Amino acid sequence: MRKVFRSLLIASLLTVPTIRAEVLELPAGDPAATLDVPSRGMSQATVARRYGEPLRRHAPVGGGSPQQPPITRWDYDGWSVFYENSTVVDVVVKDAPAPVHNVDALRAAP
Repeated sequence: MRKVFRSLLIASLLTVPTIRAEVLELPAGDPAATLDVPSRGMSQATVARRYGEPLRRHAPVGGGSPQQPPITRWDYDGWSVFYENSTVVDVVVKDAPAPVHNVDALRAAP
């Protein structure tokens, strides 16, 4: 029994561990950058003048305090615009992956 245990112990110590790695494929970029969509800071009036009337205007949500201003959403064909008060804070392209932040921090392994 002792020889079997010693043989198993030596065999397990001599076994080389298998190293595996996966490649992370990042999206090619921000889809909103390739589309003509409103940019952050535009006013509702500018967006309406440049892109026309949205398909749907949603009622404001929030607005109970200065720390929680009203957020409004306008839906266009394929994308939505989010406003804080009357200023664009974000544009979301439907069926697009979320933007990847801190891409510069991702480095290839040596």
